[in-house]
Amino acid sequence: MARKKNANEMSFLDHLEELRWLLIRSTLAIVVASTVAFFFSDFIFDKIIFGPKDPNFITYRWFCEVSKFFGSTGEGFCDYKINFDVQSRVMSGQFNAHIWTSITAGFILAFPFILWECWKFISPALYDKEKKNAKVFLAIASFLFFLGVLFGYFIITPLSINFLAGYQVSTQIHNDIDLDSYISLIRSTTLSCGLVFELPIVMFFLSKLGLITPAFLRKYRKYAIVIILIIAAIVTPPDVVSQIIVTIPLLILYELSIYISGWVLKNKLKNEQSS
Repeated sequence: MARKKNANEMSFLDHLEELRWLLIRSTLAIVVASTVAFFFSDFIFDKIIFGPKDPNFITYRWFCEVSKFFGSTGEGFCDYKINFDVQSRVMSGQFNAHIWTSITAGFILAFPFILWECWKFISPALYDKEKKNAKVFLAIASFLFFLGVLFGYFIITPLSINFLAGYQVSTQIHNDIDLDSYISLIRSTTLSCGLVFELPIVMFFLSKLGLITPAFLRKYRKYAIVIILIIAAIVTPPDVVSQIIVTIPLLILYELSIYISGWVLKNKLKNEQSS
């Protein structure tokens, strides 16, 4: 199948120019989205940022009900108590928090547009049939990213805060958490989960390049499971139910990656046989 435009027709400088405009347009999208988020600081901070600090946060109530359903006492969540205060210890602490939180929100909101720009950058090197799947790719990649962000915010973040807030080496120590430290936990958790949930997309392109095969992923599945279990044990309290809830989505992502890699390999062999 012929390509509409061969990637080799573009010089190295042309590619650099396209990349430069990709970065410019993506940055402008983040700036616009960040500006909008800047004016919604009350909602973002009071409802979203400090939501997991509230004992009545929906995740704690949900974990309490799930723990009771499976016969666990669920004391870690049913009787959850906040035993730390968030403080700003530097003069510009709250202003910096406002700026960087707005930028983070802007990046999350602008992520589909950034994906679209990346797709336009690589599309000249794709077949016409592959270009027609642009909308499908953008929809799936955006969905996985937002799903990961929600998973990080509603699952990983509350579990981490619950564990770290209740961790105590001595009764002589009272937790006064710095504002930047608290927000960094939420920011890094949500963004990292959003990017981790892009694993199937990454595996798709690595398989297209021949760097990953389903056989390779199956061979190292047991090691991946051990790593996933370790991650789940670290970010969750000593509660089997919580560990299972964190582990299952990560295992599904890995198995989905194996399926996608196999699908790519099958199509590649089919195209080679037909050509």
